[in-house]
Amino acid sequence: MKRPKNAAERKERVAEILLRLDKMYPGATCALHHKGPWQLLVATILSAQCTDKRVNEVTPGLFAKYPTPADFAAVRPEVLAQDIRSTGFFNNKAKSIVGAAKRVMTAFGGEVPRTMEEVLTIPGAARKTANVVLGTAYRIASGVVVDTHVQRLSKRLDLSKNTDPVKIEQDLMKIIPRERWILFSHQLILHGRALCQARGPKCGECDLNSICYAKDKTT
Repeated sequence: MKRPKNAAERKERVAEILLRLDKMYPGATCALHHKGPWQLLVATILSAQCTDKRVNEVTPGLFAKYPTPADFAAVRPEVLAQDIRSTGFFNNKAKSIVGAAKRVMTAFGGEVPRTMEEVLTIPGAARKTANVVLGTAYRIASGVVVDTHVQRLSKRLDLSKNTDPVKIEQDLMKIIPRERWILFSHQLILHGRALCQARGPKCGECDLNSICYAKDKTT
């Protein structure tokens, strides 16, 4: 497929990208193991600068020790920090999680809220975290999750020329149908892990190869 020359051709190309992603990753979902919105919020905070695999190794024991937001709100951050030490940046993450638990308990009756505006008032929850929780836990398409994979692949696939995650999200929200925002981010994250890897993209195995214009494609 040649580079689109007008809006209609760009729209057609985006539709083709979505179609191919559906064939490659039909059941894509969040890789963080969780039971309910609160556990997903905690897991997402822990996932900053850490692999989902490591987070999934830590959270079962963590949620067994602290089953509810009230339990997290009652623990001292320095104690929680030792429980999550292996996820990195554990002191800051512990402060965020304890702060998040206190906010959820005092402002929202122990339940993670369902709006972007409210979630953003929770310590440790920026737009990416809010989009993860709202999209995966509540199926609310409030935006597009822009993690490092989505950020990198959006540029490779010529879906955004920006480097700032907020601007990339705005670009994606304009061209990706709203009903696809949640699934699209999951698919792109999986694609970034499985094939379009930063250190060596497997372009020869990629079904998006013929409509990808990345300059460093491999054979």
